[in-house]
Amino acid sequence: MIKLAARVGEVPPSITLAIAAKAKAMKAEGIDVCSLSTGEPDFDTPEHIKAAAKQALDAGKTKYGPVAGELQLKAAIARKLRDDNNLNYQPENIIVTNGGKHSLYNLMMALIDPGDEVIIPAPYWLSYPEMVKLASGKPVIVRTDASTGYKITPELLSKAITPKTKLFVLNSPSNPTGMVYTPAEIKALAEVIVDRDILVVADEIYEKIIYDGAQHVSIGSLGKEIFDRTLISSGFAKAYSMTGWRVGYLAGPIELIKATSTIQGHSTSNVCTFAQYGAIAALESSQESVETMRLAFAERRQVIFELLDAIPGISCIKPDGAFYMFVNISKTGMNSLEFCDAFLEQQQVAVIPGIAFGADDHIRLSYATDLGTIKKAVERLDKFVRSL
Repeated sequence: MIKLAARVGEVPPSITLAIAAKAKAMKAEGIDVCSLSTGEPDFDTPEHIKAAAKQALDAGKTKYGPVAGELQLKAAIARKLRDDNNLNYQPENIIVTNGGKHSLYNLMMALIDPGDEVIIPAPYWLSYPEMVKLASGKPVIVRTDASTGYKITPELLSKAITPKTKLFVLNSPSNPTGMVYTPAEIKALAEVIVDRDILVVADEIYEKIIYDGAQHVSIGSLGKEIFDRTLISSGFAKAYSMTGWRVGYLAGPIELIKATSTIQGHSTSNVCTFAQYGAIAALESSQESVETMRLAFAERRQVIFELLDAIPGISCIKPDGAFYMFVNISKTGMNSLEFCDAFLEQQQVAVIPGIAFGADDHIRLSYATDLGTIKKAVERLDKFVRSL
């Protein structure tokens, strides 16, 4: 019998992927399943991005490339960070990774020693704590709730910092809540980070998907002291509907980027070469497709919020960004796993239990799908909740 490494037992399988897999299996049996589970835009990758990858294939861009990424792509990312985010990074400050998730994993492996603490506000993206555990660190979960818009306050952050704290994870716009930190909130958090001399990684994968005049501010843009303590994790999956392309990046101090490159060199090596040329086209071509998708998400957000708001016994806050509704189900008397299992079995709708995000009295609905599916799914949710 094979004895697995102890670290494997520390990390549960992804609930998100498990729910999605169950829904797909039911669909394969011919069941009419509505899925609001996965965070994947339903749009195809824009044609000019696919064309650039095809052109790269035809040009023979099929060989090994630099471990840290094609120089042309890293330069394009540096320009994007300068122009969009007011962050002065050079190509050598950037590593191209196999998706945004991989950039965070590389970071944890390069930075976290056994016993190091990483502060993670809850609700959180489900992989943050597990990555910390895999690096033998300790995730320190700071609970937030609807009263603060599910956002950590400077007071909560300061209170959570100990001599063992090494890193703070900031996700704005947020998965799963869709909340966006205001410029003033970002500034206040930056002051704590500088004062207590810790590092921050800003996961900005949803930065292009914001609504109602919300403003995305990169925390590292607020001055040299916070810039020196900041890492930026992002990628192309959400804004450009490139989920399957697996192209992300990490930007930060050179010594840390070199360390992540060493790790990547002994794990995955370079990201798929021709896919990187699609990413170059995504950054350097017209952003019209990004805006088209954002407007579609905005319409869906309004529709799903109004429908959810009319259902008695549940509640949610209208999100500022991303494409998720985080719904409070505490009044139903069920925990999130019980709720989602029963909902899928009785009404054939797949949603994600909030326990995956550190909030067992919530569920997450993704509106990154068509309006017809959204309306049918929420109609079934109304029927399900009223039956409880």
